[in-house]
Amino acid sequence: MNLSAIQHRPNWEYIYPSAGDKLEIRLVTQCCDARQVQLIYWNREEKDPACRKYLPMTLKLRDGYHDYYTATVQMDSIAAYTRYCFLIRSEAEDIWFGARGFQNTEPGMEDNHFEFLWPNGEDGFNAPEWSNEQVYYQIFPERFENGRPELSPDDVQPWGSEPTRENFMGGDLPGITKRLDYIQSLGITCIYLNPIFEAPSNHKYDTVDYYSIDPHFGTEQDFKELVEQAHKRNIRVILDGVFNHCGYYWPPFQDVVKNGDKSPYKDWFFIHSYPVSLEEVNYDCVGHYKWMPKINLSNPEARKYFIDVGKYWVREFGTDGWRLDVADEVPMTFWEEFAYQLKQQSPHCILIGETWGDAQRLIAPGRLDSAMNYVFRDAVKDWLALGKVRPSGFDHMANRMLAMYPYETVLRMYNLIGSHDTPRFLTVCGEDQKMFRLAVALQMTFPGCPVVYYGDEAAMTGENDPGCRGAMDWATAEQGCDLTDWFRKLIALRRSSESLISGDFHTALCDDQANAYGYCRSTENETTLVLLNAGAKDGEFSVAVPGGAHEWQEVFTGEVLHSEDGIKAINDSYLVGYTGRLKVQIPAYSIRIYKKRK
Repeated sequence: MNLSAIQHRPNWEYIYPSAGDKLEIRLVTQCCDARQVQLIYWNREEKDPACRKYLPMTLKLRDGYHDYYTATVQMDSIAAYTRYCFLIRSEAEDIWFGARGFQNTEPGMEDNHFEFLWPNGEDGFNAPEWSNEQVYYQIFPERFENGRPELSPDDVQPWGSEPTRENFMGGDLPGITKRLDYIQSLGITCIYLNPIFEAPSNHKYDTVDYYSIDPHFGTEQDFKELVEQAHKRNIRVILDGVFNHCGYYWPPFQDVVKNGDKSPYKDWFFIHSYPVSLEEVNYDCVGHYKWMPKINLSNPEARKYFIDVGKYWVREFGTDGWRLDVADEVPMTFWEEFAYQLKQQSPHCILIGETWGDAQRLIAPGRLDSAMNYVFRDAVKDWLALGKVRPSGFDHMANRMLAMYPYETVLRMYNLIGSHDTPRFLTVCGEDQKMFRLAVALQMTFPGCPVVYYGDEAAMTGENDPGCRGAMDWATAEQGCDLTDWFRKLIALRRSSESLISGDFHTALCDDQANAYGYCRSTENETTLVLLNAGAKDGEFSVAVPGGAHEWQEVFTGEVLHSEDGIKAINDSYLVGYTGRLKVQIPAYSIRIYKKRK
């Protein structure tokens, strides 16, 4: 047994309270190394070894390197002063693992053990209950719909002109309100708006007034109307919080430009010398872009200002939360204070951080609820769009990604395949709609909350910024196309499926030669099997499924298949309960989704 691969520490990555009397515990081992893992636990006050409890741990995920075991401990009372260790069994040996390391005999009551001290409420998972059920729709407001032409800039370009980083096409808030019925018809439950506050650019990430709607987008009343009308349709609205940096012409920064080190705002920024020079750029900026000075959120006054901004738009307009720009460049202590104060004011608002990698720092207890899952996008892109990996490579990335966070957080991750900062996914696919359809199907059935970037459902294409920020193609969207119907069908399936919203994840098929992949999502009441054939040939696949002999019905065609009780002899703890064998015919570039019938 490879002891160096075994991982557990008594911190939130491996143990946390899901309730005052319940603990979630994780242990990591080398892939395929252990035959069985048991959690042994007892209370600090207990002295008799007979009081110990032995709980089998479940192997939930497996990537190319590690197995991830989990257990839920339900205590009789508060889960305080809980001592525990692990018994790890392989074919060759039994090893006990505690805080002092490994040993060949079971530790005593006072010896080699970990200890969880107290289940503080803020140490657990506190995201809004509604947040795992969302299908998001991202809107770049300047390019979505021109609902009130008199708001448009004087130099507005015709709708559908080639997008640049400087031009305007007149999109506004009344235009979004006008299109809410369309958004509702897709099945969307939450709209994420790129910045809407006053700024000179078309993207509005160079804010000059955090308390004013950009006049080319409308008024505060227009925004209030948008939120109210969205809520009437059971659609939530979240805003883009650009708090890491501001626009060059934001009044506090201009005060520093004018008054130098005499300015009361000089410590709100990172100024290296005076006077401030736009030519020398002697101040820190986001991405070294001189028009967006970086804000010092360790400064108490600056910190209070932006927390007040966050609270204002939630309190006064009923918005449902924030997507927080470049959140991983902001001090984590700011997010802790921001989250605490926002949740005190509105416990049901959601906070989603932008990051392009591992979001663990952002979503630690007491910080943000979720994060943009570009790791998911990269995995889907590498397999289905670029062909850089085969299904086994995708399976490794998928399981590793799902193991990054507590599963409650996984179910709330913001799973995008494109955004205003990436080429559109259909473009990455070489405009191959067959592969794009598979990517959308995977996105809509994978753990986490899927995100539709406006216009993807209307087959819009575009290279990275500014190409991905084109004007919405309303002619296609209104007329409808096969892709639009595909989005609607999959969104409806997801929203009606308990297992696709909150089920676990288990790899069921991984065929590199055929380029086919599949997985099961299961809850106590429902199991969904998702199978994708990304290969150029039709194929018959033998799939491991739970429950032995059962009927499985395809959700779109109604086809019923019967699984046989055929793989009990396989000695693989990852397939415990997966004793059925289902033979499925899947055409090239197609997907099949089955529900297990009771």
